[in-house]
Amino acid sequence: MSLPPKSQKKLPDLISGCISGDRRSQQLLYQQYYGYAMAICLRYTDNYQQAVEIANDGFLKVFTKLDMYNQSKSFRGWLRRIMINSSIDHYRKEQKHNGLDNVEHQNIKSPVPTAVDKMSYDEVIRQIQQLTPAYRAVFNLYAVDGYSHKEISQMLNISIGTSKSNLSRARKHLQDALSKIYKDELA
Repeated sequence: MSLPPKSQKKLPDLISGCISGDRRSQQLLYQQYYGYAMAICLRYTDNYQQAVEIANDGFLKVFTKLDMYNQSKSFRGWLRRIMINSSIDHYRKEQKHNGLDNVEHQNIKSPVPTAVDKMSYDEVIRQIQQLTPAYRAVFNLYAVDGYSHKEISQMLNISIGTSKSNLSRARKHLQDALSKIYKDELA
């Protein structure tokens, strides 16, 4: 019975190899999950280069904290959490350079999405990337990753009202952008 090539190692073997410092195992784990990590990071940035930077920072955390991973739980879930946290860390660093809309309460009605079903994943991501960093972070954490406004307020060091306001404004911006795209398409 022959052993499978190194490129076909199972996840527990890759994790063990990474923990013991095996560079080949780290490379294989990185290659196997890079696309998944990038999909997460792209939602939190406005350009590809920033997403690459965040994903690489996230993988550095993965490799340094892999001994803390509980192998009875989903690796993808653990990796997702690290990539989201890396994205939030990046957002916090950038927040110093970008203004944060700190509005306690806004009376903006939640828009009803209309043309989203017709859009490709890349088109949706492109529209999300056009949002300001504050709106983009709250939108992703709430609408995509399922965090509550209370959790978001703690993660981003903003009030719950600001989280709600930024989500509402993000939705409004996305609705306006989608309306413009489909008006242009129909014209």
